[in-house]
Amino acid sequence: LLSHFSSIGFWGLVNNAGISTFGETGWLPMETYEKFADVNLLGSIRTTLAFLPLLRKYKGRIVFMSSIIAYFTLGNGIYSMTKAAIEKFCDALRLEMKKFGVQVCIIQPGNYAPSTKIQPPVSAEQIWSELSEEEKAVYNKEYVEERANFFNSILSEGSTNGYEVVDAMVDALTSPAPKARYMVAKLKEKALVFVCALFPTVVMDSVLSYALSK
Repeated sequence: LLSHFSSIGFWGLVNNAGISTFGETGWLPMETYEKFADVNLLGSIRTTLAFLPLLRKYKGRIVFMSSIIAYFTLGNGIYSMTKAAIEKFCDALRLEMKKFGVQVCIIQPGNYAPSTKIQPPVSAEQIWSELSEEEKAVYNKEYVEERANFFNSILSEGSTNGYEVVDAMVDALTSPAPKARYMVAKLKEKALVFVCALFPTVVMDSVLSYALSK
C-alpha cells in the first residue's frame, strides 16, 4: 500500500487499537472504565486529530475498528460502551470530512476472538477475588462462574478467519467508492443487530435475557 500511494502523500489512517474485558457494571472499578475510554475511544480520537491536516490535504481515508457489540452487549458492556461512542464520533467526522474529500469508514466485526486474541478466556476465580465486598454481598460465586462460562463459550464460537476483517480494511482504504460501514459478521450476529436496530428495545432485551438465561 505504501508504494501504491506514495505519489499522493499521506493517504490512509487505520484506528485499530482496542482492549476488551468482561464483567458486569459494578464489578469493574472506575479506573478500568477510564482506561478503556482512554485506549478504545480517546486513543483513536488523538490519532485522528494528529493526522487530520495531512488527511485533508491529500483527500485520504480514515478507517475505524468498531464492532457489532456497539449495538448490544452480553457481559462486556464496558467494551460495548466504547465502540458505541466511537461510532458516533465517526458519524460526525464522516459528515464533516465530505467537504474535504476525506472518506471515513467503520469496520464492524462480529466475534473474531480466536483470531485476534483481544479477549482471552476469563477466569471466574480471578473475577471473584477482585470483587469488592459490596459486590460479593450481592452476587454469589456460582453466579460469577455461570456468567464466566457463558462468556467463554461465546468466545470459543468466534471465527478464526481474521483475513475477512483485513479484507474489509483494505477495501475501505483502496476502493474508489468505499462503504461507510463494513459489517463483517455471521448471519446470526447480523440478525441480532437487525433486531436491535429496528425492533423496540423491549424485544432486544427479551432476546438477550433469554440468551443469558441459557
